[in-house]
Amino acid sequence: MQKFIRKITAAVLMTAAAGHAFAQEYRFDPPWNTPPESKVMFTVPGVDNVPDLFGDINDPQLVIFFAGNQFMVIDDLLAAFKKAHPQYQRIFAETLPPGILAKQIEGGSITIGNMRITLQPDVYTAGKTRIDQMADKFSDTVTYAYNKLAIMVAKGNPKAIRGWKDLARKDVRVSMPNPAWEGIGRRIEEAYVKAGGTTLKDQIMQYKVADSSTYLTQIHHRQTPMRMLYGTSDAGPVWYSEAHYQRMIGHPVEMVTVPDSENIKATYMAGRLKNAPHQQAATDFMRFLTSETARGIYRKYGFTTGG
Repeated sequence: MQKFIRKITAAVLMTAAAGHAFAQEYRFDPPWNTPPESKVMFTVPGVDNVPDLFGDINDPQLVIFFAGNQFMVIDDLLAAFKKAHPQYQRIFAETLPPGILAKQIEGGSITIGNMRITLQPDVYTAGKTRIDQMADKFSDTVTYAYNKLAIMVAKGNPKAIRGWKDLARKDVRVSMPNPAWEGIGRRIEEAYVKAGGTTLKDQIMQYKVADSSTYLTQIHHRQTPMRMLYGTSDAGPVWYSEAHYQRMIGHPVEMVTVPDSENIKATYMAGRLKNAPHQQAATDFMRFLTSETARGIYRKYGFTTGG
């Protein structure tokens, strides 16, 4: 029923935009997860749509800030945690870029549209570098998953992308995470240097940014897939799991794999905040993250769990 409503809504919006040369499509817009059930289901693609906030914002029993590229695991992961710990049914999660989440922790709030959120997280997950930088904020930390890079392209790979060096071509429009607040951006730059030295990195990240053929995203795990799906970019460096997921849900994209010699490995860690409002729930979730149940869910979505 929800899918039917979304299709009708998208059709109405597109009809209203008829006559405009570049009417926006909405058929691939998130949320790509399954929304929780409510008496009123009101999501309008392109207008009122908040894909990176999950669950119960009112009086939550557990608050988790996930590095955004884990959004695809949320449905299965939280359902499995609730089953293992039925005392926790009201859970709120955010899947924004880890740099934005870190600023939210530091500042105590975030405003999205007209909504201000002041909830403090019990658990924060991010890459190892970010967790190490914030070590003084955590009571304890755990490592639970790993990832690597890949290149997302449109179905059929029309620009014949084979590797990092192709992203420097003048005819290739690149969707690139902004290193200023997305940790993956800095890791991709490391991979560029591995493949072609600073010359390749500068070509993609300076000259092509200057001529707008490299587009710097703010939320790459949403924007890069959508730019591939709507044809506004030709290639986007992403985590392997993100390209894997888009194919899982049937979106018309393909993945170009990157050899280990030109790749990097991401280590995902979780930290329990010293000032966590729900200390026991945070402890239980941290333990759950390293369980075989949670590891299996991460593997399902393209992550690895072995060191």
